[in-house]
Amino acid sequence: MREPVKRAKPIYVEVQDYLLDLISGPDYGPGERVPSERALADTLGINRMTVRKAIDKLVDRNVLERNGTSGTRVPLVQVTRPIEVQSTLGITRIIRNAGGNPGSKLLHFGEEKATESIARRLDIPVGAELIMFRRLRSVNDEPFCIETSHLPASRFAGLLAEDLIGGQSLYELLRERYGVKASARDREIGVGIATDLEARLLQLKPGSPTLVLRLIARDGEGKPIEYMKSVNHPHHVVFRSSTPASQD
Repeated sequence: MREPVKRAKPIYVEVQDYLLDLISGPDYGPGERVPSERALADTLGINRMTVRKAIDKLVDRNVLERNGTSGTRVPLVQVTRPIEVQSTLGITRIIRNAGGNPGSKLLHFGEEKATESIARRLDIPVGAELIMFRRLRSVNDEPFCIETSHLPASRFAGLLAEDLIGGQSLYELLRERYGVKASARDREIGVGIATDLEARLLQLKPGSPTLVLRLIARDGEGKPIEYMKSVNHPHHVVFRSSTPASQD
């Protein structure tokens, strides 16, 4: 008697993968409604209960949300980050000002040597000692970005993981302990592709697009003190300019 063929994945997981591919495409942004359970069941040739289970799982992960009687949609943006170079607001203050509950988890803290790329950004010799740490940022318990910071170790001797483990503001710490008033004056925004680690931390599918912010913070004399790379969830973050558009 032939053994029944075992599926590599449960059907509802395959439906989840289908929906993740769908909303990662160019046709779906924050607030966009996904097809109804009936439409998905007809398209995929499966029953509605299986589709509902897949959607329930994605709603539990905050990848989708149900919006009363208007169906299921991609969640609306939860964090609006300013593009302006002159902005001095840290991400914690931005979230609090918008009425959200900020969170921060220290993922890594250690020392490493400056590569050519980082040395150029921080105006230090290649191979100079750096303090490197990585934090997972969240709003209302929803992860939205991964921030990796590099600081010259010679300038900030004594900085420890314990200083950041509670989600403290780096810039407030630098001002209070080292007398350095930092401002993020150089910003670059682009599109990236989530690595396996980034996808897991941000609850994305590997290879999903991300929004990448790179910035250089400087002290009052204009000297670079931090190079930071921020990988942002494309459905939870939007970069926006508050500068009024010029009118012809």
